[in-house]
Amino acid sequence: MQLVIVESPAKAKTIEKYLGADYKVLASYGHVRDLPAKDGSVRPDEDFAMDWEVYNDQRNRSQVKAIADAAKKADRLILATDPDREGEAISWHVMDLLKKRKALPEQVQRVTFNAITKAAVTEAMKAPRELDHDLIDAYLGRRALDYLFGFTLSPVLWRKLPGAKSAGRVQSVALRLICEREREIEVFRPDEYWSVVAKMAHDGTDFDARLVRFDGEKLDKLTLGNEGSAMAAKAAVENGKFTVEDVETKPLKRSPAPPFTTSTLQQEAARKLGFSASHTMRCAQSLYEAGAITYMRTDGVQMDMSAIMACRDAIEERFATEYRPEKPRFYQTKAKNAQEAHEAIRPTNFGRDRAGSGDEAKLYDLIFKRAMASQMATAQLERTTVTMRDPTAKHELRATGQVVKFPGFLAVYSESFDEKSDDDDDNLLPVMRKGDAPAKKAVEATQHFTQPPPRFSEASLVKRLEELGIGRPSTYASTIQTLRDRDYVRMEKNRFFAEDSGRLLTAFLERFFPRYVAYDFTASLEDELDEVSGGRAEYKTLLGDFWRDFKPKSDEVMERQPSEVTEDLDKFLEDFLFPEREDGNPPRFCPLCAEQGREGGELHLRGGRYGAFIGCVNYPECTFRRKFGQPGSDDGSDDGVMGEDPETGLPVERKSGRFGPYVQLGEGKEAKRASIPKDIDDFDLEWALKLLALPRVIGQHPDTGKDIEAGLWRYGPAVRHDGTYGKLQHTREIFEIGMNRAVDLLAQSANRKSGGRGSREPLKVLGKTEAGDDIKLMDGRYGAYITDGNVNATIPKDKDKESLTLEEALVLIAEKAAKAPAKKKRKAPAKKKTAAKKKAPAKKKAAKAD
Repeated sequence: MQLVIVESPAKAKTIEKYLGADYKVLASYGHVRDLPAKDGSVRPDEDFAMDWEVYNDQRNRSQVKAIADAAKKADRLILATDPDREGEAISWHVMDLLKKRKALPEQVQRVTFNAITKAAVTEAMKAPRELDHDLIDAYLGRRALDYLFGFTLSPVLWRKLPGAKSAGRVQSVALRLICEREREIEVFRPDEYWSVVAKMAHDGTDFDARLVRFDGEKLDKLTLGNEGSAMAAKAAVENGKFTVEDVETKPLKRSPAPPFTTSTLQQEAARKLGFSASHTMRCAQSLYEAGAITYMRTDGVQMDMSAIMACRDAIEERFATEYRPEKPRFYQTKAKNAQEAHEAIRPTNFGRDRAGSGDEAKLYDLIFKRAMASQMATAQLERTTVTMRDPTAKHELRATGQVVKFPGFLAVYSESFDEKSDDDDDNLLPVMRKGDAPAKKAVEATQHFTQPPPRFSEASLVKRLEELGIGRPSTYASTIQTLRDRDYVRMEKNRFFAEDSGRLLTAFLERFFPRYVAYDFTASLEDELDEVSGGRAEYKTLLGDFWRDFKPKSDEVMERQPSEVTEDLDKFLEDFLFPEREDGNPPRFCPLCAEQGREGGELHLRGGRYGAFIGCVNYPECTFRRKFGQPGSDDGSDDGVMGEDPETGLPVERKSGRFGPYVQLGEGKEAKRASIPKDIDDFDLEWALKLLALPRVIGQHPDTGKDIEAGLWRYGPAVRHDGTYGKLQHTREIFEIGMNRAVDLLAQSANRKSGGRGSREPLKVLGKTEAGDDIKLMDGRYGAYITDGNVNATIPKDKDKESLTLEEALVLIAEKAAKAPAKKKRKAPAKKKTAAKKKAPAKKKAAKAD
């Protein structure tokens, strides 16, 4: 019997169909073991020795035992995990584990295939090889590096930075990119400019012509900087008679983009389909395991020659002969490490139009069209530029248009971009010749303002990380998801916004660990790891160089008092937190102290239980408080009137408070307020009105006749009835849930309260708390959760419970404990105090118009 090991059951099931009865295929369920999430798993003082531990959940233990039992009976072990660094590492772990259990067959071989098709699998079985120890060393170096970074830096954060959770090597740099973009937007000052466009017509065709020269001077973007100059230019166009002076027609060619890599697939799926990077990879994984596409973690852009020929045949079948170029197209990869650059992502069969269902089908269609277009003919276009002048030759209009003469690959696929160029002009122009005088129908002068750089989308962030050489395409999805899981960033309308906790963490790292969040340093580490995977460097030398500087720096910061850290950050962020004021007062001026006649009021960065904030040195007499992320203002950057309630006519305002953003309807005691949940990316006036109308009565409970309500309560979205709550997974469910499910959720909740859940064995023990209590991973009726025996914390549904680490578990438990109501202590009866005088509200400053 020959034993074949792959990662997933779906992959195992597919491959077993291709092999004979002599083969047994088992899945490892991904990695079978990892570094224990505790101190000492990597020991720098012992030449970076590492301890490995089998995942302590029932499924994994059972599967490892099944693999060991089968291996004892096997004549040959074939390790057929994925063809990349992680796949090589899984094979190494399986082999090493079997060796320690004395279950390793005499013959051990490694095979790889880029697609799960019968031809690819059977061909791979004919060409086995040894394990690639250079790739394994690169894995060991990367895993140890990330462990040392996280387990050394995170305790520093927990003790010195209020509200901080943890930090990762690549995540911290990605977060810095988002935070720097936020700063660029905040300091941006828009410039006014105007454009003058003539609406014209010729031979029955309307077109636009832009003023490009005025009074003999060429107009740049900002030349017409005010309404006066714009109106003068508009009048000159209205009064002038323009004739065609020149018609220039240039042929243009556009070549197709190469087939997808991991990075470009994530970018295009985000632009065209609105998929997150993690969702894209989940769909691609399913397509790969079903044998529909080639391996989806790659930085290569070339297709196998047999695939190229099959693609060219499919093009000829579907299109006219001219759509297939005379020679095949070949693309050059930009990957720095040839060993990790595999074939591009493509369909395994170009005769297969569809694969999967739902989002998988959409992603397959994208992959199929991009791969086919990469082998199609060049698109032939024609760009026409028409120049028109008045009799004085001082004023000039220009019209541009583009015509597709032969679509070529555009008949199948057109690449998307994050930003549209000003030069993109798809207008269809009429045929014009020198001396023609097109009719002028109207002239428009339009005011514009320069725009700040756009916030990152997932696509543009992935693109920027790849440009900087930070991380690797296969890790981008998990990197971005980690930032969201830790609430360092939020998504609104598919754009990243830096949360206060993320901005403070970035500031802390830039101040105390500048080298380790520097783009060039992080990129150089990736280059060094590539050198290891290429066999040109030793991973322990890399780890030694890193640890030699990182450990003393961490120890130095750990010795500082939290108050010293806050004081340093206060100075480091002074320009950002306390910009020059336009009213002439000092940047750190306290408006509340000034209003109440107190002297010495000065604002500084402060640390509290819930994170950093801006407070006054006169506390507790002065209670002025401002959120960390609102420099120089008491209002949030997105605050303001969103619209009005159509029923009452009252304004709906978005505001920022101590506990985050909220919406308000009306003023004073009668005003309605509702917190803005973080799980709504497309928050707008419609959403605001829906939240302000909560709670929603679903109906009456069939047993009690009392109302069942759906709403946002203290612990999030839930249904409520007679003091019992049933938790919902998403805010949107508040408006969708019906009576049957609501009653069921409430019954389940009541059952849990009465002890109906019962005791169970943990799936895994992640480690211990400082008090010595076990942190257990449990499988609950409604999903996985973690517990320390006192506090139960739900694992976010977008977080893989199998990859949960001890540090992440501790953060989840700490957050859950912080949200729980404090237990009241018994106190001696307090004396009655006279009511304090109500403070006069601080005066609101008028928002400055841009």
